[in-house]
Amino acid sequence: MAKRPGASVGSPDMASLTPRADVLVVGCGPSGAVLASLLARRNRRVIVLERHREVFGLPRATSFDGETARLLAAAGIGAGLPGISVPATGYQWHGADGQVLLDIAFSDTGRYGWPDANTMHQPALERLLGAAVAAEPTVEVRRGLTVVGVDQTDGDVTATAEDETGATHTFRAGWLVGCDGANSVVRELAAVPMTDLGFSFEWLLCDVLLHETREFAPTNLQLCDPARPTTLVGSGPDRRRWEFMCLPGESAADMDSAETAWRLLAPHGVTPQTAKLLRSGVYRSHARWAQQWRQGRVLLAGDAAHLMPPFAGQGMCSGIRDASNLAWKLDLVLGGRADERLLDTYTLERRSHTKAAVLASVKLGRVICVTDPAAAADRDAAILANGGGRRTPPPEATALATGLLRPGAGDVIGTGRFDDLIPAGFLLITTEEPGTVSETRRTLLSRLGATVVHIGADEQTDSGYLGYLRDRGAASVLVRPDYHVYGTAPAGAMTALLEELLDRLAPHRPSD
Repeated sequence: MAKRPGASVGSPDMASLTPRADVLVVGCGPSGAVLASLLARRNRRVIVLERHREVFGLPRATSFDGETARLLAAAGIGAGLPGISVPATGYQWHGADGQVLLDIAFSDTGRYGWPDANTMHQPALERLLGAAVAAEPTVEVRRGLTVVGVDQTDGDVTATAEDETGATHTFRAGWLVGCDGANSVVRELAAVPMTDLGFSFEWLLCDVLLHETREFAPTNLQLCDPARPTTLVGSGPDRRRWEFMCLPGESAADMDSAETAWRLLAPHGVTPQTAKLLRSGVYRSHARWAQQWRQGRVLLAGDAAHLMPPFAGQGMCSGIRDASNLAWKLDLVLGGRADERLLDTYTLERRSHTKAAVLASVKLGRVICVTDPAAAADRDAAILANGGGRRTPPPEATALATGLLRPGAGDVIGTGRFDDLIPAGFLLITTEEPGTVSETRRTLLSRLGATVVHIGADEQTDSGYLGYLRDRGAASVLVRPDYHVYGTAPAGAMTALLEELLDRLAPHRPSD
């Protein structure tokens, strides 16, 4: 059994035993809670092990984008999101002389049916997710337990955990997913190495609660001032975060005090008379990803699998995408509808996708974290000369580059709130007449658990799918449960599209 040094791990017959689950989830932060909820909504038995007795009271992330809101809604908390978040109006970068270098305008009705950007208080989000998970009859959340050992066999995986008294408890499942954060015990026990880009800066983080509501336009602002790069972002209702970069020659000890926080906040109109300082502390950002996200029956997700600088606001969002990608694949494998090799596509897809997000965050950081005035002036001039400062919409969701998809597919279609009208799972959108769906096709669709939606080629109201089909000269599009496109097919080729996917899910399935 792999165990942490110094851990006292009793044998399974001496420990407190729990009936076998389908999946063990270690960690009940956003990634772990979303994964547990998505699995439960597919009637999978899930046990969540969390070392903290209560939700951590201070935020780490401060926002999520519209695509992530869509995934959170799929996990069952869509109705509660407006109560714990505030739509952001925009995001700007200001240069050394205050000129606008970047100007992204956010919409309250984004292409994915939710505001393009949403500020939030993370503990409120975690409580909302926690309530949703607690309401699922097939999920058991065990708090106050620290995993100290993991043991695998051909058929299952066993986790041993210790409570506050040192007593051991053993849990057994078909699969285990480590969603236990940056200092992941599961990753340590699995001996999974990390790729580290070595891009790291220290910042003083200040979370404040404003005594009176103030309007900040835009909501999120990056001051690319070489005198001190500074980040200003919303953090939910009446909450704001300021982050001040530690300059060369400044130590964490120099910066890590409430006195320093108030001194740096004062120029922004934030004083003890106008706000409460909820937290101030120095943190160091990192740019890392796990080299392997699956080792046998153990998988990694969220911060256990990747860490990135905050400049693109994609850390927590990436973890929720991990959960969305993994949940339906685990469900198909557990249900015998897919070979377990399907889970290898999880690493292939998410590592590539997240690596791109980490590299993009590092690229942004290299632009922002400039403290030499001459270099900053050259930077600003270059950005403005290349069209910087013009108002632009936010980028679309990043497509998958490889994995379980047809070449050229993998994108995410903007569909508004079309998701509210259909069940979760595979979705086949087609302009072919319903009568053309043969018995063979219906059998194939049943195996996938797919929903079929027919849209007329001349419909005036478009969910986003009709325009997508027209642009590609296709009659059908097959969308995965995580909303990424598997592929399209011209008229008459729907059966081949479905057959191909089923063959890739279960290469040795019996023929009809």
